[in-house]
Amino acid sequence: MKILLANPRGFCAGVNMAIECLEQSIKLCGPNIYVYHEIVHNKYVVERFTKLGVKFVDGLSEVPHGAWLLYSAHGISPAVRDEARQRGLRTIDATCPLVTKVHLEAIRFSNEGYQLILIGHEGHDEVIGTMGEAPQNITLVETPEDVDRLEFSPGMKLAYLTQTTLSVYEANRVIERLRSRFPHIECPPKEDICYATTNRQEAVSVLAPQADIVLVLGSQNSSNSQRLKEIAAELGKPSYLIDGVAEIDLRWFDNCHSILITAGASAPEAVVQECVDFLVERFGAEVEPVTIRQENVYFQLPRELRTLQASL
Repeated sequence: MKILLANPRGFCAGVNMAIECLEQSIKLCGPNIYVYHEIVHNKYVVERFTKLGVKFVDGLSEVPHGAWLLYSAHGISPAVRDEARQRGLRTIDATCPLVTKVHLEAIRFSNEGYQLILIGHEGHDEVIGTMGEAPQNITLVETPEDVDRLEFSPGMKLAYLTQTTLSVYEANRVIERLRSRFPHIECPPKEDICYATTNRQEAVSVLAPQADIVLVLGSQNSSNSQRLKEIAAELGKPSYLIDGVAEIDLRWFDNCHSILITAGASAPEAVVQECVDFLVERFGAEVEPVTIRQENVYFQLPRELRTLQASL
């Protein structure tokens, strides 16, 4: 059996920054820190920080007055920031800069009088935060069929944005339908789907045809991990999204000669290696790392955390 180990895989720069941000916050402020939603969408990461004493909350009413609150990598709406100020919370913003870019585009287009169409998944933390920047001016769509149901008057100024973790292929289908229906629609100067999402999807697209099955390390609520699983399935490969080695079913490997292993942008490398080690030990698998793209992106810690570090 051969394991094709996709590269790039796993943590992106935004996830690395958010996790380092929380680690440094614990060192500086102690473990009694609250995080608005999951720091990243990964069960392993959230459980690790929970064991250290970090509390993940879905509402600011759960956070005591004056406590430290960290915003997750997915971003938040202005309404949440306002509520945090009213409650006297001390905040650190770990929003991924690429998500912040989408927020700023939403603000700019809205201020210039555009109606915005956001391509994304309803209920996702990132989508909720982005829509909160201009709630009266943003309409959410997910499929080309959603685009067909849009009703805008002729000549209305329109622009579209996208969630950063979408399938490139699916997003392009929606964009093509938007441009077909609304030829004058504006778009951001640079696409919103992030480099890490694009690179991991490209790696699966290139390598999955060489494998019998595909294992994607990541949590079920991770949008970018789900997209990797879907791409492999669209290529006709049995694909499984798992949090770790405990979820592996040995029946998957009947008559299997090659496995592609990758990981979503919020999945730690430790869980990847545990799965690789398990398959090597169980089947004597040979590991072949395959690099499709090089990544050298780094995001510095947020300003408020750097200021706190300098003051101590």
